[in-house]
Amino acid sequence: MIVPRRVALRSLFALAVTAFTGGALGRVAARPTTGSPSELPVDPHAFDEMYRGRRILGFSGAEGGPTALVDGRPLHLMRCADGGYVTPIDHYESWPTPLAATRAAVDELGAARLSPLAGAHGVHTDPTGGSPRGVHA
Repeated sequence: MIVPRRVALRSLFALAVTAFTGGALGRVAARPTTGSPSELPVDPHAFDEMYRGRRILGFSGAEGGPTALVDGRPLHLMRCADGGYVTPIDHYESWPTPLAATRAAVDELGAARLSPLAGAHGVHTDPTGGSPRGVHA
């Protein structure tokens, strides 16, 4: 009996998906879910709060650096030589923590929305006519 190519490819795809899902679920199941808070890993960049009517969220990104979101939109944080952080919203003042830098960006934004391009490193202008500081009217 000859197996059609389409059936063979579907079977290989299903096998690959099953293997990947099993591996991912195995890592999730291996995480500690009980124990004292001192035993669980702590994210040094974690914060989640409402600040001036906006939800700001921070966590460690893929490479361990800080990642911040303002109302679900990414805000790029850059590390300075002095150990502080700056954002595309204000390159002129350094803040000691990612939380302080995110709060300062919200203060600067006022009622304006954060531009989607404010999360992209190296991009400081908005082709739709927004401010080069990442602010939309």
